[in-house]
Amino acid sequence: MLFLFLLLFILVLPAPSGAAVVKTGAELLAEGGFAALKGKHFALITNHSAQVEGVHLIELMARQGVQPALVFTPEHGLTGSAEDGVKLSDSSVRGIPVKSLYGAVKQPQPADLKGIDLVVFDIQDVGVRFYTYISTMGLAMQAAARAGIPFWVLDRPNPLGGDDVAGFVRRELPASFTSLYPIPIAHGMTVGELALMIKGEVMLPGLEHLELSVVRMQGWQRWMRWPDTGLAWVATSPNLASFASALLYPGIGLLEGTSASEGRGSEAPFQMVGWPGIDPQLLAQRLNAEQLAGLHFEPVRFTPVSLPGKSSAPKYKNRELGGVRIEISDPHRVTPVQAGVAVLCALYGTLPEPARRVLFRPGFDDMAGSAELRQGVVAGTPAAAVSARWGASVQRFRKERQGYLLYEEGQAP
Repeated sequence: MLFLFLLLFILVLPAPSGAAVVKTGAELLAEGGFAALKGKHFALITNHSAQVEGVHLIELMARQGVQPALVFTPEHGLTGSAEDGVKLSDSSVRGIPVKSLYGAVKQPQPADLKGIDLVVFDIQDVGVRFYTYISTMGLAMQAAARAGIPFWVLDRPNPLGGDDVAGFVRRELPASFTSLYPIPIAHGMTVGELALMIKGEVMLPGLEHLELSVVRMQGWQRWMRWPDTGLAWVATSPNLASFASALLYPGIGLLEGTSASEGRGSEAPFQMVGWPGIDPQLLAQRLNAEQLAGLHFEPVRFTPVSLPGKSSAPKYKNRELGGVRIEISDPHRVTPVQAGVAVLCALYGTLPEPARRVLFRPGFDDMAGSAELRQGVVAGTPAAAVSARWGASVQRFRKERQGYLLYEEGQAP
């Protein structure tokens, strides 16, 4: 009865207003000595980002005599050091079996869950539809539902905050692992809120009977971006080693679906954009003319190099590129998806015709969630007008998500 009381207490505890430091769901469980998990034969879906004040969740559990029976990991593995797209083999940690959910098998199998009475998810996400951690979460929810096993999400902040919702909603295109849900590119929800919405809006089949619980944070408010939380940034994946890269990722990440460099192979991935032979001054001039809030574009030349563990084979390896470095003057004013659209439009307008024909790669529309973005860029539509096209669908999404939001707007100091 004690662990049930503790869990219910944590789930309904209101987030205090004006809190200087956010406490994650994992931290709250740790403060209670993981009493809610003692006696449980549970599986943990996690990676290196599941930290509380610099200590990993598995280590914290061990100190309290609690240990998962099985660990599942998403893309990049338990240590978060595997490069994008690298398939990992199974391993172990502290004698606990570790199974990868990134490869041919992307969700727990029935044999894995035999004897398991709870699945716990704790991974720091970045608030972007095409970042695959939320796909892993949803597919694991399906597996838990099929097995009749409760599913807990230990909530963590959305680094982008809870107010910025932008980008085309993926509806017409078929679902994929990098675009699994009919949500905007930047959805403005925590993983806990999104899990509730995935179930409630039937974004995946078979979840109607899933016993889903969210261990809420304390202190987080929707206006907050990562620096406001008081939490130390942990690189969520090899190329998002800083909050600056994570803030720009929803827009500049779209360039992964193009032949342009998104800055991989440099010291500032997603903070630089480049193309061979392009005029950096002209590209910077075009972008600064857009007067994008909180951003300034500096002309640069850079040469992507092999960085094993981050980007062994970046686009245009060892070739000098012209482009821009994106400088953030006010992170609260940045609208990253709109910035990405502006970069695409300016880049397309600067490229010669032969380069324009090869800019977009197969898979770009999947990342964008619609063909409309590519079509708008190719047609020469102004960036602001392209971004305006998702306005109605984003407003519908905002209304749909309202019933699943767990945290108040709050007020910035």
